[in-house]
Amino acid sequence: MSDYDLFVIGAGSGGVRAARRAAMAGARVAIAEEYRIGGTCVIRGCVPKKLMVYASEYTDQIEHARGFGWTIGDVSFDFPTFMRRLHDEVDRLSGIYLRNLSNTGVQAYEERAEIVGPGKVKLTQSGKEITADKILIATGGTPWRPSDLPGVEHTITSNEVFHLKELPKRIVIAGGGYIAVEFAGVFAGLGVETTLVYRGDTVLRGFDADVRTHVHEGLIQKGVHVVTQSVFEKIEKNEASGELSVDLTNGSTLKADVIMMAVGRRPAIEGLGLEAVGIETSKNGAIIVDEYSRTNVENMWAIGDVTDRVNLTPVAIREGQAFAETVFQDQPVTMDYDNIPSAVFSQPPVGTVGLSEEDARHQFGGIDIYKAEFRPMKNALSGEESRVLMKLVVRQSDEVVVGCHIVGPDSPEIIQAVGIAVKMGATKPDFDRTCALHPSMAEELVTMREKFVAP
Repeated sequence: MSDYDLFVIGAGSGGVRAARRAAMAGARVAIAEEYRIGGTCVIRGCVPKKLMVYASEYTDQIEHARGFGWTIGDVSFDFPTFMRRLHDEVDRLSGIYLRNLSNTGVQAYEERAEIVGPGKVKLTQSGKEITADKILIATGGTPWRPSDLPGVEHTITSNEVFHLKELPKRIVIAGGGYIAVEFAGVFAGLGVETTLVYRGDTVLRGFDADVRTHVHEGLIQKGVHVVTQSVFEKIEKNEASGELSVDLTNGSTLKADVIMMAVGRRPAIEGLGLEAVGIETSKNGAIIVDEYSRTNVENMWAIGDVTDRVNLTPVAIREGQAFAETVFQDQPVTMDYDNIPSAVFSQPPVGTVGLSEEDARHQFGGIDIYKAEFRPMKNALSGEESRVLMKLVVRQSDEVVVGCHIVGPDSPEIIQAVGIAVKMGATKPDFDRTCALHPSMAEELVTMREKFVAP
């Protein structure tokens, strides 16, 4: 008899959900995590990042307050105090995850686990070998850095950024995806001289073109120096002063105190032992699974970012729950990947659900676009120049809203509710029949009547 019915490798949001649900169904479950219980999202991702976004937004909020008649005295930001409180909150949440596992009877091992054979794992710190009838891999993803870049060892990633001891005066960030864009906004908001270097011409590749342009312009408006169509060529460190310099392929050289690589993530499979059982992976290292998260090896499954399907925390959670219901409750469930809402916590933030205009045209041919750009009411007195973008993508054949894209204050909060309507297949007439809530930014979603025609 095996030690456990299920062994989960990786105690992030997806792995924890799968372990708890399986245990609640009566299974004997264990889970292992090599770093800290909670995984990327809680420990070194979504949660601490959002706290840093909040901190950086106070710069603008203070200026807004002046416009509304508030007299603001001397203000300052204490970075060490903020970071201490950030980690206190991370510790609290990690503790909750651990207690929740314990409360459902899951045995948690806080050390690395590797697969050493069919139905067998080894804990690397203690050397203990454990057998299980079923193994679920939920190790997530990890930041990628180009190993052939001279001086790359002098850079940090989105893992190390949460452990900075002091706020740099200058930072250079490589990348144009959501992580790069979010941290560019964070550091610029905290008063750091911030430069973003991106190989493309407009940030956020894969998002709707109007969203990309709006966010790109917003970065510049916030004081970020955006260098496009260029990448890092070489990084050097002055050992005496600690100053870093980076040569770019466009011939220029940038000086910085910190250089951050945010050029992508890869499935975390290194040293996991997949070859010991013959688990198949894709070219980028993602574990290949079917619609029920099964690998090619019997009694082995994988969920979350390690499968590189839709790399979002709520998706990993749903995949974990679907796995547990399918395998331990005899209720086969698959994840529906259509119309998943997502956000970019840039400044201004992005909320999006459904198809971009480009993807909708490719998929359906005939579409209509409804679009509004306006200055939010709050900016009227503060003098803030940023504008809001709202955009609906509508399929002509049946007037179903197949995409909604918002850039502006509170857009992630708004898109969660709009996501319900888009998921249900709401039509543009359904939006039109909905009474506006005035005065609000979101009322524009139900008051846009004129189809947008490109000039």
